[in-house]
Amino acid sequence: MFFKKSNRVQNTIDTLIGVGTRVEGNINFAGGLRVDGTVIGTVAEPNDQPSTLILSELGRIEGAITASKVVVNGTVIGPVKAAQFIELQTKARVTGDVYYNTLEMHTGAVIEGKLVYLDDNAE
Repeated sequence: MFFKKSNRVQNTIDTLIGVGTRVEGNINFAGGLRVDGTVIGTVAEPNDQPSTLILSELGRIEGAITASKVVVNGTVIGPVKAAQFIELQTKARVTGDVYYNTLEMHTGAVIEGKLVYLDDNAE
């Protein structure tokens, strides 16, 4: 039996960085991470654990993002790499290159950088 990669965003949030919270430093996370505050540093998942990052309208990340699934509705200053799926919602503002396998971009989202397709077969 064949299974298709799920583009579905994880339903559970394991970690929340709340509004008014500022984190300076790199974050490695597993599961679901929601950012409503500010992160100054790299946000990444371990390679062996597919995870979901949600950046809300109030959230801001200044640094590189690497995760399997990424949903952005806030501000990112740095590259974004989503191995499976990225959704750029209406208020998303990305200043940096976006690396994607599957991309959903809503009207109003802004990217100041390149869109780079990640081919599953490329090594």
